[in-house]
Amino acid sequence: MNKIIVQIYEVQKPSEAEKVLALGVDHIGSVVVSQESWKIPCIRDTVHLIQGRDGRSSLIPLFDDLETICFMLDYYKPDIIHFCEAITLENGPGASCNKLVTLQKNIKKRFPEIKIMRSIPIPQPKVPNQGGTLELARMFEAVSDYFLTDTLIATSSGSIFDVQPIKGFVGITGKTCNWDVAAQLVQSSHIPVILAGGITPENVFDGIMQVMPAGVDSCTGTNALDSKGRSIRFKKDLEKVKHMVDEVRRAELCLSELKFEMN
Repeated sequence: MNKIIVQIYEVQKPSEAEKVLALGVDHIGSVVVSQESWKIPCIRDTVHLIQGRDGRSSLIPLFDDLETICFMLDYYKPDIIHFCEAITLENGPGASCNKLVTLQKNIKKRFPEIKIMRSIPIPQPKVPNQGGTLELARMFEAVSDYFLTDTLIATSSGSIFDVQPIKGFVGITGKTCNWDVAAQLVQSSHIPVILAGGITPENVFDGIMQVMPAGVDSCTGTNALDSKGRSIRFKKDLEKVKHMVDEVRRAELCLSELKFEMN
């Protein structure tokens, strides 16, 4: 079987990227948080270090302006650009989804060497799947190279976009998504699916065995904690990262043994 990708976000400094790569991580992601201040030399140095060590770099822009994104890609030259808007089909696809599909088409034309990752929001367990996970995937599949599942926080009233940890985007909830729905996405998708959403060293083995993804992603679950036990953004706990890599490789071995027994 293919090696399971281990992807770690949010790494913003070369020194931390070097340590994370040494632990066996495959993809390392950074975040560009501002359209106005998108040029960050430290992140560019991080991207170049990752690529120089045979890792794959991924960048999330927290904006969707095509011109700025093109300037950004020329500057950083990452392996992957990752879009993670909190899209939903709850009230139909609407103009926002169509705009994002067009954005990805344009990026593919202008930067064919850069892969595109698209986050597909999935609700938490026991929450109705009103976001249309598989329908959204079908809309974006032709203009994406990877899907990444992530947890969409539900709301009983108001806009679903306003209640996410980062308004308008999906991710860094620290909560698992519905793995049954994630498994359906894996089974139906023609492109690799990375399992994210509350992934920790403690649950990653079970997540892989249940969902069978091409890879797994962790951000909050491998962050360092402050004195009150709260996750610190942009700072990794290297022991957690090592534990997660070890658990992924254990799952890989178990799947290989199962495949051998079946043959």
